[in-house]
Amino acid sequence: MSLILAIPFVSAFFYGVGSIFQKVMLRKRNMDIKLYQTSEFFAIVLVLIPLLFFFGGFNSQALSLLGMSLMLSIVILSTIANYAVFIAIKKEPLTSLEPAMMVEPLLIVIVAIILSFFFPNDFERNLHVVIPALIASAALIFSHVRRRHIIINKYLILVLIASFLFAAEVTLSRLILDLYSPVSFYFVRCLLIGLASLIIFKPKLGKLNKKLNLELIGLAAIFVVYRILMYYGFLHLGVIFTTLVIMVGPIFVYALAWKFLHEKLDWKNITSAIVILACVGYVLLF
Repeated sequence: MSLILAIPFVSAFFYGVGSIFQKVMLRKRNMDIKLYQTSEFFAIVLVLIPLLFFFGGFNSQALSLLGMSLMLSIVILSTIANYAVFIAIKKEPLTSLEPAMMVEPLLIVIVAIILSFFFPNDFERNLHVVIPALIASAALIFSHVRRRHIIINKYLILVLIASFLFAAEVTLSRLILDLYSPVSFYFVRCLLIGLASLIIFKPKLGKLNKKLNLELIGLAAIFVVYRILMYYGFLHLGVIFTTLVIMVGPIFVYALAWKFLHEKLDWKNITSAIVILACVGYVLLF
């Protein structure tokens, strides 16, 4: 496997690790949602600063009306989506929210297909990739649907809305990556989200202690690796293919949750993992 093809697989692994630690921070550490959102984005900014000296860069079009409009749209979508998800995770059992969370990859694929008609150079429309991605997305949703756990309430609706907003944000990110390096884009994005969260929520940052600060920096480093590699995957492998491979991430979540959180795996988890791996294998081998 070439180094470029390995990029989304590594990103998927860090997605799985980051998801586990994020659940720990919000549920077991019992952090205030507004404080967590603001501090986590600033922690990501701190982790990214050294990388800017080596991998930073943008062109003048980033300061054009189109470039600034794209960035503003991404920041607004992400700020709202993150807050909605954090509220739901804080208030509702994860088992009730996971079916809605797993809709996001399917929405990304669908939005990317739609945008491919308008931006054919930025979004692939190869059925060899699109069909396996749709199948894997459906398998991922299926693995989290359990009739007794689906309770339609405001938290599930919040997550569904957030999934749509994240899908829109992620696909728009592909367009702005023509104007920024992945590191510079992620730095500006997170800085603006952090500032927006600070202004809107006015959290008491003084409540953070040394242990929490270190944990936030550690989690930030995980998300930096995940997101930067995802963006490189978008540029070199395509949005739909990268999204397909990142769907391997929940398999890492299953394994890590089973190992460290002592959560049980059922036949749906195992079946969806097999289907997702089969879809990825089909695209790579055929």
